[in-house]
Amino acid sequence: MKQGATPAFNVQAITLDLDDTLWPFAPIGERIEQVLHHWFLQHAPKAAQQFPVTAMRRLRERVIERFPQKSHDASWLRHKGIEIALTESGHDPALADAAYAAFFAERNRVDFYPDAHAALQRIARRVPVCALTNGNADLTAIGITRYFHSQVTAREFGKAKPDPAIFLHACQTLGTPPANTLHIGDDIEADITGARHAGLKTCWLHREDARARHPAWPRRDFIPDLVFSNLAQLADWLEAATPS
Repeated sequence: MKQGATPAFNVQAITLDLDDTLWPFAPIGERIEQVLHHWFLQHAPKAAQQFPVTAMRRLRERVIERFPQKSHDASWLRHKGIEIALTESGHDPALADAAYAAFFAERNRVDFYPDAHAALQRIARRVPVCALTNGNADLTAIGITRYFHSQVTAREFGKAKPDPAIFLHACQTLGTPPANTLHIGDDIEADITGARHAGLKTCWLHREDARARHPAWPRRDFIPDLVFSNLAQLADWLEAATPS
């Protein structure tokens, strides 16, 4: 569908991805690695020596491979990695809770895309919005809970996007049928393909910072219902498509 076109569907609610949709995650990822390393330097120096940032990345990969049944739970995987680093370096693994708390505080210090915060307010005034994420962002810590009807996380649900079940659960939470629920996200497989398989309408948020990786929509078997380069454009479209 072209931008600004009249929709062939009635949007009753929205499910919204968070990371790389409302804010870029790459700067957060870099900061949380440094914060955790500095915490190790202060409180577990042998862990800092044995597991600098690059080693912690490898350890995280090892944890994901070792515990595939926890692949949907980003918080558990991160905490487990910290616990293993402490144990293998000879520190008390009970320190993992404090280390994770330092990580988690930094993880929720986000810098919104310039358009995102105001657009989110506009969208939330039109239809109920459910945050739908595989990550562990905390809406309360970030300060945006008031814009959301609800939040569905892979950790709590037990399955991650692109599994259709998590999208259908979000629709049930919102009380809207999939055909009248619009999912907005940046990830081609986790967001757009997963939502389509669940029967939701889809909006691919194709931001400038992702265009080197995906200059255009890459799949040949289907295209998203909507494509916008920022959330403000989606808010414009929604205001034109829904009654005030």
